Amino acid sequence: MEVEKPGSKGQAWFCTTGLPSDIVIEVEDMTFHLHKFPLMSKSRKLHQLITEQETDPTTSTTQREDEEERDEIEEIICQISLLDFPGGSESFEMAAKFCYGVKVDLNSSIIAPLRCAGEFLDMTEEYSEDNLISRTERFFSQSVLTSLKESIKALKSCERVMPLAESLGITERCIDSIASRASSVDPALFGWPVSEAANENNFRARSNQALWKEIESTLRRKGSGAKSNNADSWFEDLTLLSLQLFKRLILAMKMRDLNPEIVESCLMNYAKKHIPGLSRSNRKPSSSSSSSSAALEGEQREVLETIVSNLPLQKSSRSSTTTRFLFGLLRTANILNAAEECRSTLEKKIGLQLEQATLDDLLIPSYSYLNETLYDVDCLERILGHFLDGLEEERNGGEIEAGGDGGGGNVRPPTLMVVGKLIDGYLAEIGSDANLKSDRFYNLAISLPEQARLFDDGLYRAVDVYLKSHPWTSEAEREKICGIMDCQKLTIEACTHAAQNERLPLRAVVQVLFFEQIQLRHAITGTLIAAGADSARPSLLRRRAEEEEEIEAEEGATQERNSNAWRGAARENQVLRLDMDCMRTRVHQLERECSNMKKVIEKIDKECPRQNNGGWRGSLTRRFGCKFKTQVCDAHEQTVVNARKGRQPHHLHQQ
Repeated sequence: MEVEKPGSKGQAWFCTTGLPSDIVIEVEDMTFHLHKFPLMSKSRKLHQLITEQETDPTTSTTQREDEEERDEIEEIICQISLLDFPGGSESFEMAAKFCYGVKVDLNSSIIAPLRCAGEFLDMTEEYSEDNLISRTERFFSQSVLTSLKESIKALKSCERVMPLAESLGITERCIDSIASRASSVDPALFGWPVSEAANENNFRARSNQALWKEIESTLRRKGSGAKSNNADSWFEDLTLLSLQLFKRLILAMKMRDLNPEIVESCLMNYAKKHIPGLSRSNRKPSSSSSSSSAALEGEQREVLETIVSNLPLQKSSRSSTTTRFLFGLLRTANILNAAEECRSTLEKKIGLQLEQATLDDLLIPSYSYLNETLYDVDCLERILGHFLDGLEEERNGGEIEAGGDGGGGNVRPPTLMVVGKLIDGYLAEIGSDANLKSDRFYNLAISLPEQARLFDDGLYRAVDVYLKSHPWTSEAEREKICGIMDCQKLTIEACTHAAQNERLPLRAVVQVLFFEQIQLRHAITGTLIAAGADSARPSLLRRRAEEEEEIEAEEGATQERNSNAWRGAARENQVLRLDMDCMRTRVHQLERECSNMKKVIEKIDKECPRQNNGGWRGSLTRRFGCKFKTQVCDAHEQTVVNARKGRQPHHLHQQ
């Protein structure tokens, strides 16, 4: 029906109906050669403009002069220019086709511009029956607003006709439809339309039909591998919206008390789309000019602050993906120099779920020239403070619910122990930074309560890394740093390493050896107690066996009684023999441990100068105000065997 060819100002659109055109309408860079009657029969505004030009003598004279100069075959009677037409030439082309009676395939992407075009041209139902406004309104209500995805597409199309679409309420209706349907459907089914209750059966039928059509199309997309997750597709559609429309949509969702995880997912997807570099693996250097780069940074900063201001304050129940995303936002906020309130909100949000973070997340680079360290330690201290405050609030709330019982102070919360292990790893990473001051390292290490660490092996490793990277540290500072460790909470492996560590101060080494000796004594005592308990069990069994034998002896003959007694004695001798073998093995093990310990102490005696009242023992006596004895077990196998023989039952000696 139409033919396009180059014109003087751009392109020309001709209606090929066999009749010469009698009106020319200019919209943007497109010239439409049309006929008056179809346009005047549907549009009140075009009817008024054409009538005004026909009755204006100045316009008729000008047109006659133009016709003589151009010497055209066609007789152009009227020429109209429509400035600021909603939707541009594309919308006017569809409106013109509608005026000629050509079938226009309506869809959610063009419904808003076409509805605004009908309003601009005044194509009402009063002027002409079944006009463009009523047709688009019917499609908009029955086909667009009943589907979540179609509503998002229609909202996106409103951006081109925003002033008029806002005044007609199209934007608000799309936002309300998206917010209501997002709150009424299951998150796993995002993207599928949910029909609303209606009074008319026809509306229900149309909604159900649209529902099943979209379900079938979704299943076909799954089969072809285009989109395997409807929720992801729904979130992806939202990322196409402008920032202003997205802000209004998020506000509407929050007003309807939508699930915070759904709002959080919308914000995450939008941020990933419009803020590049949230993930370390996806960062690329910018190749744009300085002016365009500054403008782009301004847009990204605005998007970032919008995302952060709308994040739910509740702790996310999902995996560490959300926490990693929040750390990415925080790094980007530091790079873009976002507002202080924005960064503080992110730090508090991260602090509420710090146990879901990884060590790589905590390593936030320091982007300020005022900070000499490689990583932003101040930022992590603030995040850790928020975590401890939240933990304290949870504990106080739990005590109130439990009736004010405050006996849970020694309980180790699992989240606290996870964060303790995380902070120890972070200390080991930043300990190699030559610019890290000892006070910063010390304050961060002691910021966690004692319950955060079951063992101090991770803390010892961090201290060792720091002392190795800072060999110029004074003796007083070294002792202060080593004071953050509890030597009683070091494992045997850590104690063995610390006893031979030349970087530790002498006082720390002595403490490690002292508590290691205490642990060894406790181990020996526990072994002897366990051995006594093991020997008590066979005597109980023997007692029971003797009682049974006495009962049998009363019922049986004297010969059977003697035989049973002999068997019982043989079993007791066998049990005692096995017990002695076990005890002999344990004594050998203890002797080896004591011998090794003695060698270590002798080695220290040789290395330290034997002056000032006995070398390091004298120094130790002066510092702690007590005397220590190096006790080494000199147990011998024969002595133990004789002692055990002296405790054998009396009736065995009689045999």
